[in-house]
Amino acid sequence: MTQMFYRLFKPTQANLKDEVLSGLTVALALVPEAVAFSLIAGVSPLIGLYTAFIIGLITSILGGRPGMISGATGAIAVVVVALVATHGVEYLFAAVILMGLIQILVGVLKLGKLIRLVPHPVMFGFVNGLAIVIAMAQFDQFKFTTATGAVEWMSGSPLYIMLALVALTMIIIKFLPKLTSAVPSALVAITTVSFIVIFGGVDTRTVGDLASISGGLPEFHLPMVPLNLETFMIILPYSAIMAGVGLIESLLTLTLIDEITETRGHGNKECVAQGVANLTTGFFGGMGGCAMIGQSLINVNAGGRNRISGIVASVGLLVFILFLSTYIEMVPMAALVGLMFMVAIGTFEWASLKVFRKVPFHDVLVMVIVTLVTVFLHNLALAVLIGVIISALVFAWQNAKMIRTRKRIDENGVKHYEVFGPLFFASALTFGQKFDPTNDPDEIVIDFAESRIVDHSGIDAIHKVTERYQKLGKTVYIRHLNTSSKVLLEKAEKIINVNYTDDDPSFKIIVD
Repeated sequence: MTQMFYRLFKPTQANLKDEVLSGLTVALALVPEAVAFSLIAGVSPLIGLYTAFIIGLITSILGGRPGMISGATGAIAVVVVALVATHGVEYLFAAVILMGLIQILVGVLKLGKLIRLVPHPVMFGFVNGLAIVIAMAQFDQFKFTTATGAVEWMSGSPLYIMLALVALTMIIIKFLPKLTSAVPSALVAITTVSFIVIFGGVDTRTVGDLASISGGLPEFHLPMVPLNLETFMIILPYSAIMAGVGLIESLLTLTLIDEITETRGHGNKECVAQGVANLTTGFFGGMGGCAMIGQSLINVNAGGRNRISGIVASVGLLVFILFLSTYIEMVPMAALVGLMFMVAIGTFEWASLKVFRKVPFHDVLVMVIVTLVTVFLHNLALAVLIGVIISALVFAWQNAKMIRTRKRIDENGVKHYEVFGPLFFASALTFGQKFDPTNDPDEIVIDFAESRIVDHSGIDAIHKVTERYQKLGKTVYIRHLNTSSKVLLEKAEKIINVNYTDDDPSFKIIVD
């Protein structure tokens, strides 16, 4: 009996320890990012911190991907900066509420499955671009503002101290797991470097140099904006873009964590959770957010797999704001920079560099384009959209080349065209060129056993072919259409007349 209870509870206790420690590590890393994203958006640092707490807590409880961390993100901050500058922060709160409603609607309509349309090269490009963006963002910590307001790079002792502390952080994170996995290496690295700086009297930049993180509990707040159509039209474009960016980044992060943990999350459930979180954040003066790939990777690598780690990270962040702000502001930025550098290295898909000569050129092109758009425009949604469009066009072009026909004349003098490949907008022209109405007999049969009609262009292509034969007094019969193709033709019966063969097992003859 004792052994049974030991086996039953020991794994749970071990997991609980990992979840709590990984959550605390994430909470420490959330502070500078939330502050930085707030400054990008042009709002108070506390707004970003409250956003990270509320969104992180709600998505950890309700989300479809345990272990994934959400909060205030740079992708959302970039979108809202123009709204804040033009109309003020109250309009931002209203836009976040509408953003949440849109995301809930997407989840309820079960549109989260559309993430399956994102091809693997786009995923590679997205992840690699994001890794480069995460790394590049850390270089801002190596700059300082002079008395005249100019921004310059560090030099001399401050630079060497910063580099040494960053290197020490990265070494601890890299090599400590080879000695022990009892505690997250990232947490040990941050703690060790902080002790060296605090007790060694090392003069270097700390979290407190960015902004104060001291504050109280977030308070309920109704956006002070006019409730009319004009307000709605002002915030709608921003809300729609924020909702789209947030869901794309969240669902792609979910997919990435799925691959790392070899488990499966629930996209539609995550959409609803993100919506509820942003809706709530809007009523508590938040700036909106989504899943954070960097923090999620920190959490997963530190052992966080369940909802507990996300809850601990969120509650831990609130505790920092309420009670421990003085101590958290002492944490050197070098430790957090080193942590984020390691996250960037771990995020980058190094295996993608080995496939350049092993996969089709267009896949490599898509991957490179998505990476470059992510790096230079910092617009993750646009990068993914461009990648999907290019992939779709390449797919359409390659399928267009697949359509072909096999021709034969039976014992009754009827000519048969057996069609292979999908008939759609890209293959419609080639399809029409396969027929020879002038030299064909009075009756022909087009056999679609190995083909299907996909869209209106396919219907129009059949219509043009039958029309050419009709002008010559010849008859065209259709055989072996599948159900979806038949439905398309039935809907288009006002613009096209089709004859089906007597021996077609699926369809009756339509008499002209």
